Amino acid sequence: MKPHRLCMTHHLVLSYDLHKKMEIYRPHKAYPVELAQFHSADYVEFLHRITPDTQHLFRQELTKYNLGEDCPVFENLFEFCQIYAGGTIDAARRLNNQLCDIAINWAGGLHHAKKCEASGFCYINDLVLGILELLKYHARVLYIDIDVHHGDGVEEAFYFTDRYNLTKYFILVTYPDVKVMTVSFHKFGDLFFPGTGDVKVLINVFLCFLYLYLLDANTTDLSPGALEIGEREGKFYAINVPLKDGIDDTSFTRLFKTIISKVVETYAPGAIVLQCGADSLAGDRLGCFNLSIDGHAECVRFVKKFNLPLLVTGGGGYTKENVARCWTVETGILLDTELPNARLDTFKLSLARANQHGLSCEIYGLYDIDPTTFLRMVCNLPDDVLPFSLIEQENLNSKSYLSTIKMQVLENLRSIQHAPSVQMQEVPPDFYIPEFDEDEQNPDERMDQHTQDKQIQRDDEFYEGDNDNDHMDVG
Repeated sequence: MKPHRLCMTHHLVLSYDLHKKMEIYRPHKAYPVELAQFHSADYVEFLHRITPDTQHLFRQELTKYNLGEDCPVFENLFEFCQIYAGGTIDAARRLNNQLCDIAINWAGGLHHAKKCEASGFCYINDLVLGILELLKYHARVLYIDIDVHHGDGVEEAFYFTDRYNLTKYFILVTYPDVKVMTVSFHKFGDLFFPGTGDVKVLINVFLCFLYLYLLDANTTDLSPGALEIGEREGKFYAINVPLKDGIDDTSFTRLFKTIISKVVETYAPGAIVLQCGADSLAGDRLGCFNLSIDGHAECVRFVKKFNLPLLVTGGGGYTKENVARCWTVETGILLDTELPNARLDTFKLSLARANQHGLSCEIYGLYDIDPTTFLRMVCNLPDDVLPFSLIEQENLNSKSYLSTIKMQVLENLRSIQHAPSVQMQEVPPDFYIPEFDEDEQNPDERMDQHTQDKQIQRDDEFYEGDNDNDHMDVG
């Protein structure tokens, strides 16, 4: 999850001139109050103040918030969370205001984070925050996850109800027909992290107690079969596709297209959030699937064809060279630009393009290296090509197994009503922006890049109308 892979993706996107076909924006750093739209205020506050130098003073809190092993405390942790979460929130806002049809944040997609704790190197769940933004304008949001790990944090956020109350500025806005459906394709079994995501059955004591607490229910219907598909009003709105090791392109894409087609037909979403974790690729250090970049990208291409507002994020991916290749190819697909040599690009061509753009990772402050060294690191090979080869791995997903999974999912979908039309009356504000007073700014104090950017009014970043937060009446 280190930012090296984002740096590589960024430079490959530039080397193919894809940046010339889209608008690129620096996201704002999400404010604590924005993060607290989903996460508990005490958890957000703790992330804000914890540092590597002070963590020994908070052993009890570290345990409480699950920081440590898989979720280490590192320098500038909170700023890291603010940046990637701010990117997803801004992406959703631009979709809401029809400033774009597709918004991409490869730094986002941290789908394991829970309301009150970190999990699986995910501290803030930017996906849930993005979905909450989309719900302000879209009555039904569909979440699709193709990471090799189950998207448990997003599922849990919307698990017990198909309704969501947006509480902000002491105003409670309730949309009785606002719904979120989550669909996750992932590895399940063999104690694979996070251990959830079966198509039907889940035995999870924590969720049982949470169910009782949130709904204040007196029911005792907490049998395993009642879980893992959603519960109460949210029943059947959590769809899981548990897969075994070695699934290949043909099996995965066939199942994906069948299920997603039926989901869109039945659910009729107004917007889609697609998490493109690249640890489902063959050869990933933590993954166990056998997908090629073409197979992974085919899912992106298929979702794009629905022509719905689409928010695309990154996610897992631990063989960074493959992650960069994959997300570059998928950026091209989202821009209707095929990159036939993206997987087998010659080193000399990439190097020439890098030198042409004067690329280096210095702009990220991660490295101080020349383009040649950078691209050799991307290629990770001494020869002239960037090959991506599948690993000889047995596909443990038999036709009968996949057929059973498909039939179970389709049966669950038949249990929900086709989505009715919904008229939404009131739209909450986009997000809280603290007042900025230039007179109080210390002229001798150096401002960071984000602060400087906030003071720049670009013509292409504003729009007219009632939703213009920057509009000021001049008397």
